[in-house]
Amino acid sequence: MPLSVVKDEAGRPVTIRDTSSQDRPVEPVRGAAGRIRWIAAVLGLGLIVAVASTLWQRWSGAERSVARERLRVAQVAAGEFVRDISVQGSIVAAVSPTVYAPADGTVTLLAEAGNTVERGQEIARLDSPELASRLRQEQATLESLEVGLERLQIDGRKRLLSARQAADLAGVEIKAAERELERARAGRERDVISQQDYDKASDDLESATLRYRHAMQDAELVEDEVAFELKTRELERDRQQLMVTELQRQVEALSIRSPVAGVIGNLSVEQKAAVSANQPLFTVVDLTAFEAELRVPEVYADDLGPGMGVSLRYGGETFDGELRAVSPEVANNEVIVRVRFLDGAPTGLRQNQRVSATILLERKPDTLFVQRGPFLDSGNGRVVYVVDGDVAVRRQVRIGSVSINAVEILEGVSAGEALVISSTDAFRAAQTVRLTD
Repeated sequence: MPLSVVKDEAGRPVTIRDTSSQDRPVEPVRGAAGRIRWIAAVLGLGLIVAVASTLWQRWSGAERSVARERLRVAQVAAGEFVRDISVQGSIVAAVSPTVYAPADGTVTLLAEAGNTVERGQEIARLDSPELASRLRQEQATLESLEVGLERLQIDGRKRLLSARQAADLAGVEIKAAERELERARAGRERDVISQQDYDKASDDLESATLRYRHAMQDAELVEDEVAFELKTRELERDRQQLMVTELQRQVEALSIRSPVAGVIGNLSVEQKAAVSANQPLFTVVDLTAFEAELRVPEVYADDLGPGMGVSLRYGGETFDGELRAVSPEVANNEVIVRVRFLDGAPTGLRQNQRVSATILLERKPDTLFVQRGPFLDSGNGRVVYVVDGDVAVRRQVRIGSVSINAVEILEGVSAGEALVISSTDAFRAAQTVRLTD
């Protein structure tokens, strides 16, 4: 191998081996094949430059840069959108009537709080001297009316008998006048009596007929009058009987009985306390029928209605329920609703135990939706960031219904697009954001 001689800084010769032994002649490329290779190389280089330029423009055009690992991304899906809400509540007795004092008086409690009672069992007694006195007074009035009615019945029979007697006598007088007129007619034919006597006998018959007719009419009027007076007195008696019956019911109600089988709840009065009418005494809790009482935020009040499906979670299990009633008033920015168990209350329930529930508000088929996340608050429900490779682009959208886990999107995105669902506060409203690894 040839050597090249050079000198160092001190002027001494230094031998360096060159590359002349490695060189070999290369024939130049000629013809169509060579031109195709050069064209392909030029096109490939141009494509690389174009892609690099595009990437550089996108990266250089991004206003901010955020680490991808700090973001949550979810795809827009199409299908049935289920709108529901998650709320908390407690188990309550579906039947827990409150027992009230039926009248003024002194109460004697026959059961204590926590005692088990049967339906119809006497649990308290009320002493009301005023009510007992009123009952005795009305009973005496009823007896007086009954005696007066019997006296009126006797008097009416006497008057009716007298009227009928007068009518019968008038009938006898008619028969006597008819016989007298017959004798007068026979005597007149023989010229035994005068015309004057014959006319008198005829007038007597006519007078007797009139008296009989009037007597019969008078007897009918007396009968109607007696019937009317008896009816009036019977109505007075019946009215008094109703009053006595009502007072008897009130007196019997002084013996307070349990309306349901269950357990005595909280007592509202003390033993031998003086109470007024309609004052609450205690509650009886029916432990065989339970419901869930849920507290729903006021914003969902207009969406609630009886019959909605509810999923109740208690003791690690899920039970199907149905919305039974919605409170008409709002308290502490919440609406109270009652939910009944569809397949019967599970065993082991206790009043006031905690329960969580999901209320199904609506179902929408053929809907675009995405997983719910903090991006709703960051963009006020009007802006999302669509992920395209390493860049997130800001886009205007219109949000529909919002459920526990999903958000309905009415317009602005398409199915399959990826959205940033985590908070976008770090983007600072940038139009494009570069996502770094």
